[in-house]
Amino acid sequence: MSRLTRLVQRTVQAVGPLLLTFAAAPGVAAATVEVEMLDYRFVPAEVRIKAGDTVRWINREKRTSHSVLLVASGQESERLFPAEQWEKVFERSGRHHYRCGPHPEMQGVVDVE
Repeated sequence: MSRLTRLVQRTVQAVGPLLLTFAAAPGVAAATVEVEMLDYRFVPAEVRIKAGDTVRWINREKRTSHSVLLVASGQESERLFPAEQWEKVFERSGRHHYRCGPHPEMQGVVDVE
């Protein structure tokens, strides 16, 4: 084996994993989608995002507190008073149903691709 061939093989062994890491990294930054809590509804009631994106819920009511309760996991935000917000990053694809803890009639869905 020539000296040049050995040098190329060592370089590929050393740099190859780094190149694969960069090639596999997504080229688009994660997005944040906002959902308002207004008039005892989530607006919009359904959002579609990509895995790794964030949903930010903002309470736009004047006097009422709400929360975000993820139905499948049971995870719930703290009570959000007017103008307060809460965020969650969604890593798993699928339909994620949620509702307001104190107002179960308020319901929404996050569709993660």
